[in-house]
Amino acid sequence: MQHSQTHLRTRPISAGHLRAFEAVARHLNFRAASEEMALTQSAVSRQIQALEDEVGVSLFLRHTRAVELTSAGALLLTAVTQALPRIDGAIRQIRQTAGRRTVALTTFASFASMWLIPRLEQFQRDNPDIDIRIDASDTTHDLETSDVDLAMRYGPMATMPPKAIRMFGEQLTPVASPWLLKSGPALKKPADLVNYALIEAGDAHHTHLEWLTWRRWFDEHGHPKLQPKRWLYFNYAYQMVQAALTGQGVVLARLPMVAEALANGDLVEPLPKMRMDSPMAYWLIVGPRSENRPEIKAFCEWLLAQSKATRQTIGEVPDPDTVDYID
Repeated sequence: MQHSQTHLRTRPISAGHLRAFEAVARHLNFRAASEEMALTQSAVSRQIQALEDEVGVSLFLRHTRAVELTSAGALLLTAVTQALPRIDGAIRQIRQTAGRRTVALTTFASFASMWLIPRLEQFQRDNPDIDIRIDASDTTHDLETSDVDLAMRYGPMATMPPKAIRMFGEQLTPVASPWLLKSGPALKKPADLVNYALIEAGDAHHTHLEWLTWRRWFDEHGHPKLQPKRWLYFNYAYQMVQAALTGQGVVLARLPMVAEALANGDLVEPLPKMRMDSPMAYWLIVGPRSENRPEIKAFCEWLLAQSKATRQTIGEVPDPDTVDYID
């Protein structure tokens, strides 16, 4: 029996056509979408046509060499780009639950390289059946929709979500390799830094991280016009510390990131009484869909134990707002 036109356009549309729609809308090109989906161009075109028949309106304006979204297409694209990642994330989570236990986390590259990865061996030794997947990038993931379980982020409290757990704060302090200080001029006071190359982030003066700059440290310690022997600029904190480890200059380091290097003598803090407080802190955020999984709880307990050790190493006074457990 034939469906009426009214009945046809009130039933749910076929979900299979939505991926083809999203690909064409993203590329605005049928050929590029078909290559991405490993389908023929005519197959993608048929899926779009079927979707338009079900919706009841055109979703694209076809031009000779390109396509353009209609207003209806733009409205549908907004919904599809929100829905598909949720569906994909749910499927990945189901597959993980059915198979191996995995903790997926995201953090920025310098923190992963300098703080997290050097400590991971202990967790892996104690939990050999839990796989770890680290996404070390500056991309901020939505933990409600992505397949990421945990995020470790850096920023002031005001920028963090309500359930963020404070791991530790930070101070900034000059550090250098011991052999550089032994072979160079005395470094007993801020004015002595004129004899050394100073290392800092190349874009810090043009971003929200200006409090990480030497200029701010000089201002705080009464030397606003001090100029070093030369400057060395890098993109990432781990590059800056690596340069200091190899004796290329003195870096104004984030204390939690170099605490272990100071403890084992790879770096030296020549002006320990001139640390500068930072408004930033390091935070743990647990995805709401992941917080009850045993492997997530185990990793968070380990992570917060490591954070407590770091607070003790850097001499941070216990913060009453710090929570060392998952609700």
